[in-house]
Amino acid sequence: MHFVPRIHIYLITVISLSHLCYTIREYKKEDIIKLREEVREMFQHAYDSYLKYAYPYDELRPLSCDGMDTWGSYSLTLIDSLDMLVIMGNYTEFNRVVDIVLERKDFDTDINVSVFETNIRIIGGLLSAHLLSHKSGMKLEPGWPCNGPLLRLAEDVAHRLIAAFDTTTGMPYGTINLRSGVPPGETSITCTAGVGTFIIEFGTLSRLTGDPLYEEVAYNALKALYHHRSPIGLVGNHIDVMTGRWTAQDAGIGGGVDSYFEYLVKGAILLERPELMSMFNEARANIDKYLKKDDWYVWATMLRGHVTLPVFQSLESYWPGVLSLIGESDTAMRIIHNYHSVWKQYGFTPEVYNLGTGEASSSRESYPLRPELIESIMYLYRETRDPILLQMGEDILRSIQHSAWTPCGYATIKDVRDHRKENRMESFFLAETTKYLYLLFDPDNFIHNPGVHGTVIDTPNGECIVDVGGYIFNTEAHPIDPTMLYCCHEARQGINISEVHRVYQMLEEEDNIHFMTMIDKATEKTVTQMISEPMEAQTITETDTLRDTSKNEVFIKTETRTGYVNIDGTEREKTKNETKLSDVLKDRINNFYNKTDNEDTNQENFTEKVDVDDIIIPEKHEDKLELPSSTRAKETMKLLPKVILDFLNNDWKTKHKCEPQHMFERMRRENKYPIHPDVDKFELLLTPVPSFLQRISLAGEFLNKKQLEV
Repeated sequence: MHFVPRIHIYLITVISLSHLCYTIREYKKEDIIKLREEVREMFQHAYDSYLKYAYPYDELRPLSCDGMDTWGSYSLTLIDSLDMLVIMGNYTEFNRVVDIVLERKDFDTDINVSVFETNIRIIGGLLSAHLLSHKSGMKLEPGWPCNGPLLRLAEDVAHRLIAAFDTTTGMPYGTINLRSGVPPGETSITCTAGVGTFIIEFGTLSRLTGDPLYEEVAYNALKALYHHRSPIGLVGNHIDVMTGRWTAQDAGIGGGVDSYFEYLVKGAILLERPELMSMFNEARANIDKYLKKDDWYVWATMLRGHVTLPVFQSLESYWPGVLSLIGESDTAMRIIHNYHSVWKQYGFTPEVYNLGTGEASSSRESYPLRPELIESIMYLYRETRDPILLQMGEDILRSIQHSAWTPCGYATIKDVRDHRKENRMESFFLAETTKYLYLLFDPDNFIHNPGVHGTVIDTPNGECIVDVGGYIFNTEAHPIDPTMLYCCHEARQGINISEVHRVYQMLEEEDNIHFMTMIDKATEKTVTQMISEPMEAQTITETDTLRDTSKNEVFIKTETRTGYVNIDGTEREKTKNETKLSDVLKDRINNFYNKTDNEDTNQENFTEKVDVDDIIIPEKHEDKLELPSSTRAKETMKLLPKVILDFLNNDWKTKHKCEPQHMFERMRRENKYPIHPDVDKFELLLTPVPSFLQRISLAGEFLNKKQLEV
């Protein structure tokens, strides 16, 4: 007797039942508006509760009516909610809250934070608020959108995250200290999403500020993941960012991987990078080959494609929305019916749903108010206008109102089987879940503009058209207007990063510049002559050097305040260089004795390298202890017990501090990952997003004011 696998029986049953259960109601415009206003009230209740009970903490605890810090102690929910206020038209509150946020001049805090979460929530939230601020009537700085306080604050945060990318592979660490960089002892293992979810925020930042650093480090991390994919084209779940070794080899589209695929598509559209779309198409073909089972997606080994976990994760619900962006709405609709059938079964989607048993996983049965399912529904409704999607959205709205509402906000569902509540309301409930619901029931919102109208703004680079639509949402649902990126990008792209690096080097040598000028101009006195002179003549102090300068010598003059700025926009303070005169002399003598060419030196007289420390003998004083040379010191160190050597070499010593521009130069110089062959295939970007009118706006063929009026 032939048995059909249980998973197939279940899938067929669920899909069939889901279709049988639907009696599609008719939605009139007033019905949709009523649902939209209900979502507005939902957001307002949660938002007001956060302000009343939780601010300035990161998140609201809706059962105990208080707050707690979760991701970084930076009033996360407030920043995450900013753009939703603009989307709903509450400009007065938006302007008030922006003033509160800007009271914080920077993020100089001694606290360890998630690089991934800080990027998508804080940088994404600040950038979106910056780009939408013109709608609120806020007074804008000259040069907006290429300038502004919210933009500077976002760049301050990004500058603090950059140190995470200072690895051998270019893939970032998962945790950073906002003040000091990568924490001592931090693990080098990061999830795939934690590596590949930066190109939208960092790309936006680079295009607005003109600093290519951010976009290139994010792009380099994506190339690193692509380079380390398995022979069958799959990526795993966790990777060691220092070695490139996969430490968790399960391949899937859900937790730990999800937003990597999302950012390939959205990054390609936003930044017009066809190679990212090509990377996604390659990945998608292998996902369909090894992971897709009857319009569900399972987990498999990345090396062979053997199924390891036949489960559906709530986080996977973003996938139909991504497919709709590349024009595959038919496939997406089949998948979304499966996912919604799980919602109908429990009233929510559990974190993990076992496809074999048809039940929620006993260890992952919660629903933390996640947005991914409603996100895909919103995208698909915008593309198809199928009324069944409105009904799915209303189902979600009813479930949340019925089971998650509390007098102090909305609570996580601890167990979808009995709808017990948990004392947490994550910031993404306001940033994403309510936003996607609101936009589903507000098809005329400016976010949905299909490119039929725009707004002309004056910028330092001339007139620019914005608000044409085609907004790209980051994975925290913060919308980015792609047209605004091109208001700044063309004029700023000529900055030469090598020149910036040269300026940094010059500033680092500033304290020693007088001596260097003197030593280079003193052609009448060679290094050989200096050695042959009495020792007293060689013991020149830095003070003596400054005092004995000749009137004919040319010095490079610098101001007390340098006039140069850091990457974060702050003025660079003059720092003392530790290079001493003795170091320079040792360098010159070392070059003299250890030359590899035949100029001025007879190599036959030297059969081995000379240690400069053994040639330069410091002036002896009877009352001072003479320090050994480095050669003798190394020999002495070998005599110490291993336990003492381990202590001396431990993390307590001062570590090299990441200098972003130096790291950037090294990354460009190493050029570890080859250029993708499809880098110029712009036809790959011909997807339903953006529309034709949005495309010509991005291409620079801007309409003039008279044409807009017509």
